[in-house]
Amino acid sequence: MFLSRRRVLQQSSIGFGSLALASMLSSKAHSGEQTQRSHHPPRAKRVIFLFMKGGPSQVDSFDYKSKLQEDHGKPLPFEKPRVQFAPTGNLLGSPWKFKKYGESGIAVSELFPNVAQCVDDLCLINSMHGSNPAHGGACLKVHTGSDTFVRPSMGAWISYGLGTENENLPAFITICPTLAHGGTKNWGAAFLPANFSGTPLGLASQSSEQVRVKYIQNREMNFKQQRAQLDLTQSFNRNFLASVGDNAELESRIQSFELAFRMQTEMPEALDLASESESTHKLYGTDHPVTADFGRQCLMARRFAERGVRFIQVTHSNTDVQWDQHGNLRKGHEQNAAEVDQPIAALLSDLKSRGLLEDTLVLWGGEFGRTPTCQGAGNNGRDHNPEGFTMWLAGGGVRGGIQYGATDDYGYYAVEDKVHLHDLHATVLHLLGLDHLQLTYRHAGRDFRLTDVSGHVVTDIFA
Repeated sequence: MFLSRRRVLQQSSIGFGSLALASMLSSKAHSGEQTQRSHHPPRAKRVIFLFMKGGPSQVDSFDYKSKLQEDHGKPLPFEKPRVQFAPTGNLLGSPWKFKKYGESGIAVSELFPNVAQCVDDLCLINSMHGSNPAHGGACLKVHTGSDTFVRPSMGAWISYGLGTENENLPAFITICPTLAHGGTKNWGAAFLPANFSGTPLGLASQSSEQVRVKYIQNREMNFKQQRAQLDLTQSFNRNFLASVGDNAELESRIQSFELAFRMQTEMPEALDLASESESTHKLYGTDHPVTADFGRQCLMARRFAERGVRFIQVTHSNTDVQWDQHGNLRKGHEQNAAEVDQPIAALLSDLKSRGLLEDTLVLWGGEFGRTPTCQGAGNNGRDHNPEGFTMWLAGGGVRGGIQYGATDDYGYYAVEDKVHLHDLHATVLHLLGLDHLQLTYRHAGRDFRLTDVSGHVVTDIFA
């Protein structure tokens, strides 16, 4: 008589503790070695996504336009997009000066004096473009590749494709995410198994100082007692799973229970920023009220990266201002840049000094850019602009000190070597050793992928 693996395990006297250990060892062997699951040799092992919620202005940060300055106050000399979020007026020159930095001589706005010192490590993509001028759709597009349907997030696809390097921590962590404009869908797994969704730590509406994992310590039972309780619970789950056959939801729940149990051993230490030196805290600006909140997030990101977390997202979403300056451009962008500039530069230099930048891909950007034309009272704002904007990458196998692609003379449309968000996703996957055409999941009768039916790898930016 043929006995399935599940039936043998059910009827044997191995004990569920041994089963859990075997499962953990199997998982480690399968996902701990990245090359076992990658499609080609990877250039990066992990991603840190620095998400600037609201849409920072490319023409006021990393895409200098001399023509925009010369023609300030004049009408735009060509047609605006057919679909716009709101009406805008004449051209608005940047109120900030630009200066060339590094051996590359790339011009960076005075808004980012610290990041500018790292410009030779940056790969600026000045020709990004998307398809949605609204925050909700654009946020979903940059995170999931779709602005119209619920789809797995980029982090979920990456953790599904590569697994984890640390069985005691989630493969995908999102720090202080916003619940607005897509909310949990921006870090969800959709139809992928639920255990590949992001684990949120804190919220954008809370200080990063309050970031905790709830119930990480059980004060009622010791570790051995918890293991015995979990073994009993999991035996019920496994027995039921054996009786009903394949059930992705139950399988994911079983795995999430195991991960939650194992997180007790490592998560508290990973979140303990007090163990960092005074010089490190000063580097990230956690000792200053302006930079403390985002500085803590970036420091957490470095700690998770060195502990093998595959995808880490850090969200800057100042609930009062964000980067969404339809008015008060100077005040809003100066406040936001002051909050993130030092921590981002600290993260880049810290990763580099520890040898982590070589295999960590850092991605910076928002859901879209801003118009070079003015908006708002006093002509002191910019509208949403998905037609042409800037995102940058660093480390992880990309060339530093380059600008790839270009917008027009005023920074409105991407016109040279255009990079769609699908192309960006395909490129990030490729750097991680994943072929975006092969990383698929069958659902509802068809194979899905992060890049849908589009996407081209931008190989010109590879080191």
